Amino acid sequence: MMCRTGRQPDPYEAGDEKSSSNAAFAALLEDSAEELYESAPCGYLSTLMDGTIAKINATLLGWLGTEREAVVGRKRFTDLLTVGGKLYHETHFAPLLRMQGEISGIALELKQADGGRIPVLVSSVIKRGDTGEPLLIRTTVFDARDRRAYEEELLRRRQAAEKARRQAEETRRQAEEARKQAEEARRQAEADRARLQDALAVLQQSLLPDTLPEVPGLETAAYYHTAHPDRLGGDFYDVFRIDGERFGFFLGDVCGKGPQAAALTSLTRYTLRAAALHDPDPVSVLTTLNKVLHERYAGSGDPRYCTAVFGTLEPGPGTGQVAVHLASGGHPPVITVRADGTAGFLPTPGGLLVGILPSARFTAATTVLGPGDVLLLYTDGITEARTGEDRTSLYGDEALLACVAGHAGKPPQAVVEALTGVLHGFGDGLDDDTALLALGVPAPDPQTRSIR
Repeated sequence: MMCRTGRQPDPYEAGDEKSSSNAAFAALLEDSAEELYESAPCGYLSTLMDGTIAKINATLLGWLGTEREAVVGRKRFTDLLTVGGKLYHETHFAPLLRMQGEISGIALELKQADGGRIPVLVSSVIKRGDTGEPLLIRTTVFDARDRRAYEEELLRRRQAAEKARRQAEETRRQAEEARKQAEEARRQAEADRARLQDALAVLQQSLLPDTLPEVPGLETAAYYHTAHPDRLGGDFYDVFRIDGERFGFFLGDVCGKGPQAAALTSLTRYTLRAAALHDPDPVSVLTTLNKVLHERYAGSGDPRYCTAVFGTLEPGPGTGQVAVHLASGGHPPVITVRADGTAGFLPTPGGLLVGILPSARFTAATTVLGPGDVLLLYTDGITEARTGEDRTSLYGDEALLACVAGHAGKPPQAVVEALTGVLHGFGDGLDDDTALLALGVPAPDPQTRSIR
């Protein structure tokens, strides 16, 4: 390194600086043994074999907060300990020290003059004479407050972690229990729903005929589509014998759903049957039903009504034809499907809902079914079914008419099966139950030219 004057440094000058530094460092190490003992970073004390304190350093006195004169020759080592420390010293520390001659790293607590406590680690060794006799006990005391704080912090964190683990485990257990309860509730709900659906199906079936009777010269077919298995519907139909020459038939739809609708359906079916046996004229039958329903429900605050088509069938012996007389009360018009491929609505305009007014006007109509002709009765569930991707369009009367016209000349069962496929195709667009009843005269067998 060049000096500012440009001359080379004097090696003797550099050597002088190094010697001065070494001398200063050596001076720092020239502590007296007494100073090293008194100011050591740990506590020192020497006791007689009975525990009386003979010597103690300033470091330990500072920790205890007491004076040397109050300790040396006046107290024993055990006097510096807490109650628990004294007990441990007498039962473990002292016996092991006498047996082994030394003991190290024992955790104890010292009492301070102000009542505080200091956690310490104590190591002791017995000093012996030339002949091996024990003379005194030298003890080293290390301040363990930082270590105790560290251990306590570790313990708190471990306890917090264990608490969090237990809470997480409890949360998981509760979640699993909740999941099991939810699963059990779901299974129970499904079982309850299945039982309810079975009960509703049985009740619904009780409101419909098990089978349709055989009508001479006529074929019959019926179908009931339940839109909601959890809800009792109000559509109904029936075919029954009135006397030796005539049969009655009806199909309708009561207002509402559920048990109330079922009660109304039952009353309507039995009233129609009973009224037909008294006077089979279709208008007279619907008039009787209207009177019964109005008297039964008008004063209840919950008026009930229905739509219905009632008619009679009179097969003509030897003619292959069936005369149909019917009347409608607010119900969609029936469809006649002819063997020649045509189909149309049988007009019944002006018929009122049954049960709304004390007296109502009903419209009658007549037609004749020949071989291959079919009369179709239906409820508005099929015509009001929602179609299209957005489910905003209704299937409608014209689509129904076109569908059945495409099956002209086929027996009633074929027509009903075709419409059953249409109903199933609606999916969730079908909101209401649908009843179908088809009555038809068999078409001639093309090979024998006789009626099937």
